[in-house]
Amino acid sequence: MHTRDFPNLLRPGDVVVLNETRVMPSRLNLRRLTGGAVEVLALEEIENGRWEALVRPSRKIQVGEELLDKYGKAVLRIEEVTHKGTRYISSIKVGMREIFETYGEIPLPPYIENNEIDQNRYQTVYAQNESSVAAPTAGLHITQEIIDRCSAVGASVVTVNLSVGIGTFQPIATDTIDDHVMHSERYSVEAKVWETIQKAKRVIAVGTTVVRTLESVASTGRLEGRTDLYIKPGFQFKVVDALLTNFHLPKSSLLVMVEAFIGKSWKNLYHLALKEEYRFLSFGDAMFIERGG
Repeated sequence: MHTRDFPNLLRPGDVVVLNETRVMPSRLNLRRLTGGAVEVLALEEIENGRWEALVRPSRKIQVGEELLDKYGKAVLRIEEVTHKGTRYISSIKVGMREIFETYGEIPLPPYIENNEIDQNRYQTVYAQNESSVAAPTAGLHITQEIIDRCSAVGASVVTVNLSVGIGTFQPIATDTIDDHVMHSERYSVEAKVWETIQKAKRVIAVGTTVVRTLESVASTGRLEGRTDLYIKPGFQFKVVDALLTNFHLPKSSLLVMVEAFIGKSWKNLYHLALKEEYRFLSFGDAMFIERGG
């Protein structure tokens, strides 16, 4: 079966939910006054032009230091070190969005070694609201033709927004999965979209970020805000009935979510994926799973 067959799995009354977020060109290659290279990944705006960012090499960069472009022009200032190990940064002279336009690159995952890849391929066809540092990768499988065919079989297609940040892709580094703490991410769902979802015969999430968004709304009653929801075995799903998702690596909170969704049978699916040499990660293969229990 191929992703183009996805509409064949749907029934009238189903609601397919997509995450419409767009990836920002927020990776910046800058320099220190000493000439040393610095990579800055701006994550999100915190307040009044102040952004949270990952900075490498982080240990050498001092608070108050200004980072320069290749011509020696000051671009960013390091404002503060956070308790998470990230940095607060601010732009110099122009706004951060202008800096993205001038210096920024789409932050392709490090395992994508072909730097010549068309960076638009790392955006979904329905991407809006530029606010993420990674793509909701299950959505990369979805074409406009597939969306049209979903509608043709009687399913509704709606969008929500979760700004993908380090909460989604940070690996589990604790001794047990229970000790892992998720970073929070912004989400929003329009009232009319939530109303459609509540009336659905089945809710099909395209991607784990959609699952976290919908289950966050269900558990808090808030249509927008921040979520640090960590879905692990024992979680009681209130909204999502089926999920289209890529194959995830060990130590991923997304893999933990898959086990919470379908139980231990995920191991059989991954064994088959490895045996059949399925591709993992962003441009890899996907699976369609229905909630167990």
